[in-house]
Amino acid sequence: MNRRKSLSALTATLTAALAAGLFGLPQAASAAEVTLTYAFFAPAKTFPARQMTHWAEQLAKRTNGKVDVKTFPGGTLLGAKEMYDGVTKGVADIGLGSPSYDPGRFPLTSGVALPVGFTNATQASRTLWALTKEFKPKEYEGFKVIAMFTTEPGFIQTKTAVRNAADLAGMKLRAAGTGVPVLKALGAAPIGMPMPEVPQSVQTGVINGTMTSREVLQDFKLAESLKFVTDYPTVVVAFAAVMDQKKWDKLPADVKKVIEELAEEMPGWTGNYHDNENVGAAMAWAAKEHKLQVVSLAADERARWDGKLKSMEDEWVKEMSGKGLPAAAYLKRMRELRDQFAKK
Repeated sequence: MNRRKSLSALTATLTAALAAGLFGLPQAASAAEVTLTYAFFAPAKTFPARQMTHWAEQLAKRTNGKVDVKTFPGGTLLGAKEMYDGVTKGVADIGLGSPSYDPGRFPLTSGVALPVGFTNATQASRTLWALTKEFKPKEYEGFKVIAMFTTEPGFIQTKTAVRNAADLAGMKLRAAGTGVPVLKALGAAPIGMPMPEVPQSVQTGVINGTMTSREVLQDFKLAESLKFVTDYPTVVVAFAAVMDQKKWDKLPADVKKVIEELAEEMPGWTGNYHDNENVGAAMAWAAKEHKLQVVSLAADERARWDGKLKSMEDEWVKEMSGKGLPAAAYLKRMRELRDQFAKK
């Protein structure tokens, strides 16, 4: 009797399983065949981390769950300074870092952070990706680049309106990386400090403002103190997500195909997210809640500012050419792509 019951139960189980296969009934998801770790140094709410999450979700979806990506934002696995070495050493399979923070290691890519007149993140991100594919910089040897994008250009955000060089002269403004020489050239007094320290430094008068992308007005509630943004785009910060080449080579062909498809999409997706949902929302909030004002430069004043920054391009070309890099060709092509992507 027990044996009959066992056979009956087995038959029912097999029948149900067969029915599920034939008629598309829900079945338990199979475990992922590939697991990847993905590290980033900034908090999960920042737009690069949002890109990381979107990328991981899309890879899992497009491979039907074959790949599981475990994300580690906020420096929980690797910090900014050790990101790329950490990938090489296998601490993380994928690392999202900023070549702009390490121009010595990424000399040709540092050209994207020159003040060449990018107007938004989408334009600059597409330009960076196109340049990297075209020039194939040696600085990425040993890596597979799986995503690239930039911030929007930095804007001067201040307590008092900056309408000309006289207003800016000697003004203490927080800046980082490539923003420092820009502010020096324009006559301001740049001060380096971590972004989380900026709100208190503004309130206590240590600094008069900052120069960075404008989502900080909402993210760090800076619009409560900084009531003016000067409409003069300066320099972007580049980001690159990489995988160790040896790790990449071991991935299944179908997974590689999806990752390469995503690489083509990420500059546009991330740029659009940053420009609209990130910066656009912050500017609208700041204007509505704190009466933020956007200050325009007169045409002749803008031309004078452009002239002061031109020497940065010339110095960069001279320095990089001395290292045997195609700096002049890179800068020329960057301008062409900048104009091409401005029309899209």
